[in-house]
Order: sequence, then C-alpha cells, then structure tokens
Amino acid sequence: MISLKPDRPYFEAWLRRTSRQFAVSGRLSQIAFILSKEEGGTADEWSTRLRTLLEGNEVPSIDLLTRIDALLAGPSRATGAGEDQGSLF
Repeated sequence: MISLKPDRPYFEAWLRRTSRQFAVSGRLSQIAFILSKEEGGTADEWSTRLRTLLEGNEVPSIDLLTRIDALLAGPSRATGAGEDQGSLF
C-alpha cells in the first residue's frame, strides 16, 4: 500500500530554507538555547525537537514556525528616525 504525503508546499519550502540556515555551525544549538529560555524545557530537548522538525516528522504550530524564523532573521536593524535626529543635537 502506497502512503501519499500530504501536500504541504509552504512547509516544504520552509524546511529547505531553515535546514540551510541551521547548517551553519552552532546555529541550531543557539536557537535551542533561546527557545529553552523563552518556552521552558532544556536546550537539549529543544535541539531534539528542532531536529525532528527538520526531518519533517513533526509540523510546528504557526507560532513556533514564525518564532524560529524571527530568531534566524536576527534582531531588527531598523532604528526610528526620531532616535537618529535626537543624536544630532
């Protein structure tokens, strides 16, 4: 019996993109550490869960998916225009 995989093109694209970003040495451990501080649990538990996600064995909630994306994107570099103007005076 053939088992068809559900059609998840957006999730598959997210997996490919995120796998490339986690290929950077230490990146997965860094994100796991941050998530353990924010969500609870240990960094090892989060590392295991992230690897499970990357293997496609678990589909994350949209909240977790967007949080992982935000962490991978890094801090916002945009500063308010008011802050720049305030330093001139």
